[in-house]
Amino acid sequence: MKSLQEVFSFEQFDNIEWVSHQVVEGFITGMHRSPYHGFSVEFAEHRLYNTGESTKHIDWKLYARTDKLFVKRYEEETNLRCMVMVDVSSSMLFPFNEKSKTSKLSFSVYSAAALIYLLRKQRDAVGLTLFSDEIELKTQVKLSESHAKMLYAELNKCLARNKDYFNKTTNVAQALHNVADGIHKRSLVILFTDMFSNDIDSMFEAIEHLRYNNHDIVLFHVTDKNLEQQLEYNNRPVKFVDMETGIHMKLNPNEFREEYKKRYAAFLDNVKSRCLQYRVDFTEADINNDFREVLMPFLVKRQGLY
Repeated sequence: MKSLQEVFSFEQFDNIEWVSHQVVEGFITGMHRSPYHGFSVEFAEHRLYNTGESTKHIDWKLYARTDKLFVKRYEEETNLRCMVMVDVSSSMLFPFNEKSKTSKLSFSVYSAAALIYLLRKQRDAVGLTLFSDEIELKTQVKLSESHAKMLYAELNKCLARNKDYFNKTTNVAQALHNVADGIHKRSLVILFTDMFSNDIDSMFEAIEHLRYNNHDIVLFHVTDKNLEQQLEYNNRPVKFVDMETGIHMKLNPNEFREEYKKRYAAFLDNVKSRCLQYRVDFTEADINNDFREVLMPFLVKRQGLY
């Protein structure tokens, strides 16, 4: 299974769809060699014919090869409708380095691309929402090939974001309300965010809106665990800059590391507790690890929906 650093060895291809294919296929191969062997990972392009239904869409060529009746599946027969939401606010560019593309945003982009590939392989319709303090992009939820290529193109643009995109704040609640008002009933909403929102209460009010409309939610808390949770910096004064507001301060991490870790742990406990309350699937996605942290929880969730 590939990590984000390994994925960037593919960057010369400039083809996020191809990279997502490699990530997913590597993940599936790994599953067959792991204790998860036997987990349902077959991607059906057809479904079995049910006695008595119309024979109009039977795949007769497949029948000739298998001696079994299968019906071709079309977009209107999609299994699931899913909206993938990616936080593209400035804090997602952390840890920012002009020479390195490894960041929370790039991890989220490649994860989203892999999920789109996986969803489409399972005949699920998918849409994409990119948001900061406003909705920057919101697509329809479709299954078509042309739609998928458009989603990959939009995600690819996110990888080019640089310091020109600093000072963009986050409004997760607004984005969630927007999606709740505009998607098909009983959809799956997958959210990638670093949770750096000024109003967590408003975010969970928006989540309650989604749950009221019978949507299922998977929340991926994207983080650089070493730097953001453990404060693993050198024992010297460090200049910390809020990438969304520009506010900065100079501190020695050693002087407040333990207190900071306690407060961060309390914050996460609160988030997890509220996710449990609202029946939200919560997963911490550390950008230093591989994409299994995203793909496995998604497959478990999807299997539970059927």
